[in-house]
Amino acid sequence: MLLLAAYSISSARAQDDAAIRQRLCRAILSEGAEQKQLLGEISETGSKLVHDVLAAWTRDSVYLYDAPDGSKLPILLEDQTDADGKARAIRIDNGKFLADDKNIELHLDATTLTSAETDATLRSLIRQAMDTLALSDPNPDARASAVQKLGNSQKLTNIPILQARLTKEINANVKKTINESIAMLQLGDTDSKIQVAALGQLTKLKTIGSLDMVKALAESKTADPEVVKAAKTTAARIGEHITAVNFFGTIFRGLSLGSILLIVTLGLAITFGLMGIINMAHGEMIAIGAYTSYIVQNIFGAGFSFSVNLPFSFFGHPLGFGLSIPGMNATGWFYESYFLFVLPLSFIMAALAGLVLERTVIRFLYRRPLESLLATWGVSLVMQQLFRMVFGANNVQVNSPNWLLGHFTVHDVSFGYNRVFVIGFAILIVVGTWLLLSKTPLGLLIRAVMQNRSMASCMGVRTTRVNMMTFAFGSGLAGLAGAFLSQIGNVGPSMGQSYIVDSFMTVVVGGVGSIVGTVYAALGIGTSDQILQQLLGSPVLGKIIVLVAIILFLQWKPGGLFSIRSRNLD
Repeated sequence: MLLLAAYSISSARAQDDAAIRQRLCRAILSEGAEQKQLLGEISETGSKLVHDVLAAWTRDSVYLYDAPDGSKLPILLEDQTDADGKARAIRIDNGKFLADDKNIELHLDATTLTSAETDATLRSLIRQAMDTLALSDPNPDARASAVQKLGNSQKLTNIPILQARLTKEINANVKKTINESIAMLQLGDTDSKIQVAALGQLTKLKTIGSLDMVKALAESKTADPEVVKAAKTTAARIGEHITAVNFFGTIFRGLSLGSILLIVTLGLAITFGLMGIINMAHGEMIAIGAYTSYIVQNIFGAGFSFSVNLPFSFFGHPLGFGLSIPGMNATGWFYESYFLFVLPLSFIMAALAGLVLERTVIRFLYRRPLESLLATWGVSLVMQQLFRMVFGANNVQVNSPNWLLGHFTVHDVSFGYNRVFVIGFAILIVVGTWLLLSKTPLGLLIRAVMQNRSMASCMGVRTTRVNMMTFAFGSGLAGLAGAFLSQIGNVGPSMGQSYIVDSFMTVVVGGVGSIVGTVYAALGIGTSDQILQQLLGSPVLGKIIVLVAIILFLQWKPGGLFSIRSRNLD
């Protein structure tokens, strides 16, 4: 049954394609009223074939071939030519290559062929047909774009085209765009009643794109007083709507920026806030997560390989190392799913790196903050150089999957999918971290060791193992941050360093050791930064004011928003 249904669908599509081709040929060969009618019919098909042929027709690239039986065949020539400057011809009526009676493909010279005739009237009809054709595109976004193009044309002749499409359109957003475009075109009408009605429609729809036209009408010295009055009212309403859109857009961008800062900072809140380790290599843990994204993407594609030549030799042979991982050459949805594999792998790789760092360096530096700062700073320099040796000094590009691209709009407020994802991602990480620390045996041990290491050790807690797991978890969170940051920017050896200052600042403002304080601080700093940039119109000045406010706040509350007290800290 499924095979029969598939055959029926393919057969119907082939019949539709053949019918469209026949009407195209008739439209090219006919004249006058019949030609106009045929152009109107094929413009309703939404066919890409029709668009390509009509576009070629306007460029005089549709030719008429004199067949042996005396008929004329509309043809197109391939772009590729042979040594004699000739190309194969494609028959428009069936899509096959033109051949002689022995079924040998013909190669024709464009200079010897006659182009299908056009004049100013016919070119206007063809352009109108192409505009109408775009309105029938299967993709709603493409239809909306075509509608906006017609609405911005300021040609009253496009109003009937849009009105005809409005009766057939089923998508609500495209319908709204059509109504907006019709009203914008009607602003250029000579009838003041139509203009006032159009202004009322634009007021109702709150069309931001019409503001310039409405303002020009409101300032007109020749327009009807009623039209000027209505235009001023419409401009005021649209201005209020723009203010609201900017406000909510700024809040959303602030939340997304705060979420990015939160993801970056949360790992540091564990290693610095709870463990008291000043880890200057935290940025390199972020870079590990980002480079993991790059490697996984390449494995899903053509593969990943690198080679490093060391400045040493052994008996005259240069030393070096390398690695080559074959790619899966995935395509389609499987390739687009690579980022779902990146998330756990970036956490694991950064956690393993943190585990090694804790076992080799950090475990000797507990309760010695200055020494830990210097040691981890040195580690960060070494790791950056390793990144340069393996991946190169230049940034590498990690492509976002299609499901993270684009945006959706609610009341003219644009919500990018990647920003929505990072907000949801941050919520998930915060909830997971809270559940781990408050609802699991490991979390109980972590809190016990961090509050009073000596007492926990006396109670039989293996503090060294807890330290190791805690540092690995904090580093893994940094790796998750790197995975997402790879989707919004380039990945480079020193990418993590740009987040170090902001991360420590957020942890201190929230309260050292407080996960809740880190959440409040990250969202507050991110939102405040975006609001100040919007109000002041200067990103640099906005950041300066935020930094000054943080300094003054810490003068007032040195412990941050939520300071933690314990016998161990006292």
